[in-house]
Amino acid sequence: MKPDHDKRSRDATVGRRAFLRFGGALGAAMALPAAMPAVDRQGGLHDRRTAQEPFELDELTVAQLRAVMESGEHTARSLAELYLRRVDEVDSGGPAVHAIIERNPDALADADALDAERRTRGPRGVLHSIPVLVKDNIDTADKMRTSAGSLALAESVAAQDAPLVRRLRAAGALILGKANLSEWANFRSTHSVSGWSGRGGLTRNPYALDRNPCGSSSGSAAGVSANLAAVAVGTETDGSIVCPASACGVVGIKPTVGLVSGAGIIPISKSQDTAGPMARTVADAALLLGVLANKDFSSALDPAGLEGARIGVARNLFGFNDRVDRVLEEALRAIREAGARLVDPANLPTGKQLEDAELDVLLYEFKDGLDKYLAGLGPETPARSLAALIDFNEQHRDREMPYFGQELFLQAQAKGPLTDQAYRQALATCRRLSRAEGIDATLRRHRLAAIVTPTGGPAWVTDLLNGDHFTGGSSTLPAVAGYPAITIPAGFVSGLPIGITFMGPARSDWRLIKLAYAFEQATRLRRKPSFLPTADLSS
Repeated sequence: MKPDHDKRSRDATVGRRAFLRFGGALGAAMALPAAMPAVDRQGGLHDRRTAQEPFELDELTVAQLRAVMESGEHTARSLAELYLRRVDEVDSGGPAVHAIIERNPDALADADALDAERRTRGPRGVLHSIPVLVKDNIDTADKMRTSAGSLALAESVAAQDAPLVRRLRAAGALILGKANLSEWANFRSTHSVSGWSGRGGLTRNPYALDRNPCGSSSGSAAGVSANLAAVAVGTETDGSIVCPASACGVVGIKPTVGLVSGAGIIPISKSQDTAGPMARTVADAALLLGVLANKDFSSALDPAGLEGARIGVARNLFGFNDRVDRVLEEALRAIREAGARLVDPANLPTGKQLEDAELDVLLYEFKDGLDKYLAGLGPETPARSLAALIDFNEQHRDREMPYFGQELFLQAQAKGPLTDQAYRQALATCRRLSRAEGIDATLRRHRLAAIVTPTGGPAWVTDLLNGDHFTGGSSTLPAVAGYPAITIPAGFVSGLPIGITFMGPARSDWRLIKLAYAFEQATRLRRKPSFLPTADLSS
């Protein structure tokens, strides 16, 4: 989930918190493992080397990685070794981004097996030998844990792969490791800090290490941006893919809810949860989404995809930052020059009415879904219900709650079953405001193919004491509606990435990819990070 720019204001137009205004988490230095990145007990940054040697695989796409393997220049083993060395130099050491919560101990053995398979039978699928990171709330039946970043699940090993993981393996993907995240996908406290988990500690923004990566798919976004893997899988309930993708300068697709199976993912909301791809290019994100959803999106990769499209500008979601507005005006100019017709304004006025109802729905669905998930874990798990999890956190307060508490857990525990009239009414309100009177109404009124908005503001300075500092965003309406949204790099403010979001109606994923790809090809604004200690505010 994603926190709001102002947790008290409840401005739903600010949908970005990686999980709805509930902040991402930041965490206890005392909970950090020995290899943790550089955050000390007071949250200060240690003086670490940030200048990096050139990396042989920097910014290589999936197609380019496949080409170097097909040519014999590299094997799955040699690629895995290079990426793991990169993890040593950038994630564990050097700038210590700490995007990865756990490496796959079988990564090299798996790479050898994929190499043998290529020699004897040919590639298994489109991701054969391609290194992938999987967010640590997605079940993998291997030697890695699935913990949602919580110490309560630090030894929890899934009995079976999530369906999306089965699809990855069937396509030949090499799962390099699990990505760190905002603990419990940012649904624990009303004033947490994105990118922290009790088990994994703090993920840092690779563009400016004292800045926040947003959440909850913090590690997935930072890991791909820092070239620790080719692509990654994140999850979103409200902003958890698009916010970190924007803040970390990568592409993130939040698909139509239901397009990708949600089974085997530690849940928050059955009506809003979805997994989705995070990558450095639209083409790679589309390829990964195709694997996750068992669909082919390659025909959407049309550089002329904006020609003739009517694109609405949700002008009421601008205005939270003058420099972000300037970046977006340049993006709008590029969209117009690529042949699209802009309808400006094409506002989304119902967002501000949504957050109370959304929070109510999430609290009900979280309790219901999490109780079911935890009950299915083995007896070695110390917390097999939300109530037991609350008790566990209290008993381990020094490690789990040194900076913020579990207010959302307590609110959720107080809710009744999904048969409650209050839940049904809140869900109906959410669907009406986000769909019929929200996105659908704006699309229909202006005869639009899609709507564009700023994804969010520049990454804020990580603040262990006060929590997240969101300034603006646009994730809430498509999140609550269950509709797709895609964010791609649109420019920079003081060297910090800014994303632009294309959103549309249900099942418009293909069309949004087409529009986003055309914008990317016209602008090519992705820039690899430099791991600076802090942002250059003079730029």
